[in-house]
Amino acid sequence: MSLVLGYEKTVLASLTLLALVASGVHPFDRLTWVLETSPVMLGLPLLMATRRRFPLTPLVYRLLFIHGLILMLGGAYTYARVPLGFWVQGAFELTRNHYDRLGHLAQGFIPAMLTREILVRATPLRSGGWLFFLTTCVVLAFSASYEFIEWGTALLMGGEADAFLATQGDVWDTQWDMFLALLGALIAQALLSRRHDRQLARLPGASAA
Repeated sequence: MSLVLGYEKTVLASLTLLALVASGVHPFDRLTWVLETSPVMLGLPLLMATRRRFPLTPLVYRLLFIHGLILMLGGAYTYARVPLGFWVQGAFELTRNHYDRLGHLAQGFIPAMLTREILVRATPLRSGGWLFFLTTCVVLAFSASYEFIEWGTALLMGGEADAFLATQGDVWDTQWDMFLALLGALIAQALLSRRHDRQLARLPGASAA
């Protein structure tokens, strides 16, 4: 089983690296690509460095891979120009490209499971109300911090940061971003906590919920 999981981690890391390289070939805006894909550039080496000392559950690795793909696609096109978002916009007669909404929903959904795993394994917390509450708080804090980063980038770079902000003229964009991250965190924990607990119980060296 450990050999299979090790092989899967290698495959996911390789696919992430290939997707990162592909997304960086003639992106719509190079600066936006760097800003949007920086979590992948920082996270992938960190995950590779800790894969033996602090291996994560297969569920979390797979979710992080999906999150990376979402970020890299948004970086390649900019969030306001992702073709999938235009298709949804046309199909449902929306007023804007909502791909960035998907990105912020994922920003709550996927970090929630990573946060949950770290809290279970590194603190006395166990599955239950306090774990659910504190995981949600961490995700909201992360989402708010990301909005601060966007704000700071806009102050430093002015109009050059418009593609990174991806507000598309929506004055409530920041509030929507944080609300969707909250919604993603709640949905992830409601749907995946039991499956996550089963995987934690099988993880060598982990303190299962």
